Amino acid sequence: MIITLFTALISLTQSSCNRDVEIPKTYRFEKMVTVDGLQRTYIVQLPSDYYENTTEKPLVIGLHGAGGSGSQFETNYDFSQKAEQADFIAVYPDGVKKNDGVLKIRTWNAGGCCDYAMNNNIDDVKFIRTIIDDLIANYKVNAKKIYVVGMSNGGMMAYRLAAEMPDKIAAVGIVSATMFCEKNPNQVGEVPILHIHSLLDIKVPFNGGIGIGGVEFPPVEEGINYWLQRDNCNTATITETYENYEKHSWKNSDGTTMVMLYLTNDGGHAWPGSIKHRAIGDAPSIALNANDVIWDFFRQFSLP
Repeated sequence: MIITLFTALISLTQSSCNRDVEIPKTYRFEKMVTVDGLQRTYIVQLPSDYYENTTEKPLVIGLHGAGGSGSQFETNYDFSQKAEQADFIAVYPDGVKKNDGVLKIRTWNAGGCCDYAMNNNIDDVKFIRTIIDDLIANYKVNAKKIYVVGMSNGGMMAYRLAAEMPDKIAAVGIVSATMFCEKNPNQVGEVPILHIHSLLDIKVPFNGGIGIGGVEFPPVEEGINYWLQRDNCNTATITETYENYEKHSWKNSDGTTMVMLYLTNDGGHAWPGSIKHRAIGDAPSIALNANDVIWDFFRQFSLP
């Protein structure tokens, strides 16, 4: 009797162990990484077919503005909705948080801006490179199709990443920002550039000058001209005029549009096509949808 019962228990245990145990599929999660002694965080959003499809996915890294966060970028700009629609992996890193003060805002060290991250020489280039390397190693990421898009201070950081990491980034998108980092003529590596800006933006003025926080911003044109040279574009500007916005583009010798600039006549320092989330914030442009324009630009490019 005892032997029979023992045999039955063993059989039951073996049967349970042999069953296929379904591991829950997680599509949105937060990861942490230590860079230069600092614990950094970022959110990963996988498309709904990630676990069923073996194809490597493009990756888009979204960088928030000063005072924002990765989750704020994701939510305020409906960016994960675009990621699902276009079938790419979206990642939302957090800038380093200021240790003192009431607001403890997050910023990026974009080279000449902004605040705590710049003043403490935080190596955000290393942080983003670490994220990219981790995702390539552990997820189905197409290493030739990695893109960066940023808003305001995040857009300034996107410019710096393009300048210093052309080996990792296939294209960048910038909204309401300017190029603050060194425009080094000796740096090489072509990176397609898309810039979106409202001519009514007084926080980061398109023509440069004093803006938000009393910071003096360089003209957007300086950064555009730098990339025209670095991307081997001809100086002929192709201009298309639409209702409430203009599109300026420049091609390289192969006829590929490498630099594109959208200028809206409405909105302000805000993400075009989104909604206004704060009473003190600027109204977004309704002339175009930044998510659509950015992805249409990105998907044309991949690394060699």
